[in-house]
Amino acid sequence: MSEVEPIQFSPRRGAGVAGAAAVTAGRLDPVIHFNRRELEEILRVYGRRVAAGEWRDYALDFGREKAVFSVFRHTSEVPLYRIEKCPGLARRQGAYSVVAATGLIMKRGHDLARVLDVFDKGVRLVAV
Repeated sequence: MSEVEPIQFSPRRGAGVAGAAAVTAGRLDPVIHFNRRELEEILRVYGRRVAAGEWRDYALDFGREKAVFSVFRHTSEVPLYRIEKCPGLARRQGAYSVVAATGLIMKRGHDLARVLDVFDKGVRLVAV
């Protein structure tokens, strides 16, 4: 596998509502997904935050319009952050965005690494 080759997740036939939505008239609709390089970048940030004890769980969601990597503090809660890839916005604001639990778009852009920098902003001491 090359670094730009996408990881294919195909829905199972008869897998409930999610599987039925992806299978239409005997053919599979195109599904947006993260490629290997994108997942490496996301999991690098995720690993640092897990090691710091801030994050504990994640979920992946692939659809026809966007792919979402959700981050949780506890498994039973709503996601703290969603890292979204929406190719439909690639020419406008950028395909990648980080969305907070409140729905606030924290950062959006064309380069995933720069969008993920929003998690690396540390607290700085400001002299007055």
